Amino acid sequence: MEYFNTILQAAVFAAEAHKGQVRKYTGLPYINHPISVASRVEAVRGDSQMIMAALLHDTLEDTKATASDIKQLFGVVVASYVIALSDMEQGNRAERKAQSRIRLAAAPAEVKTIKLADLLDNTEDITLHDPKFARVYMAEKAALLPALQGGNELLWKQAEAQIARYHASL
Repeated sequence: MEYFNTILQAAVFAAEAHKGQVRKYTGLPYINHPISVASRVEAVRGDSQMIMAALLHDTLEDTKATASDIKQLFGVVVASYVIALSDMEQGNRAERKAQSRIRLAAAPAEVKTIKLADLLDNTEDITLHDPKFARVYMAEKAALLPALQGGNELLWKQAEAQIARYHASL
């Protein structure tokens, strides 16, 4: 029961933190995205800390939540995963993405798995709703994918297949 309570607590925290935010292309409540990412992580047998981090993965970037909040409520491990997943780099887009690749290449397998789940979910929305940005995004995703080796193999192969399907459709 503790397993479900801690995950529920993370879901409630993320929902409150993202309250009022909507997904860019669909207008759906933003919390749907972290829930989808967490569901993908759970489907590949991610542990409770990974699932909580998946639920919280955008809170540091997009809300008033702090790393200290997450550490206090969900522990050091979950906080370290969320920090590793957060794009806090400086510079232009190309510089930020290069720094992000370096950060994620050094991340533990759990973080790489969550990032793969995030990429899979984001790719579906972006390629469906924004073909112009999809060209940029898919090139960035292809460049990032080697850095995510060591994450869940099934999610990695799904991400690789998304890239291949996208390029085949051009």
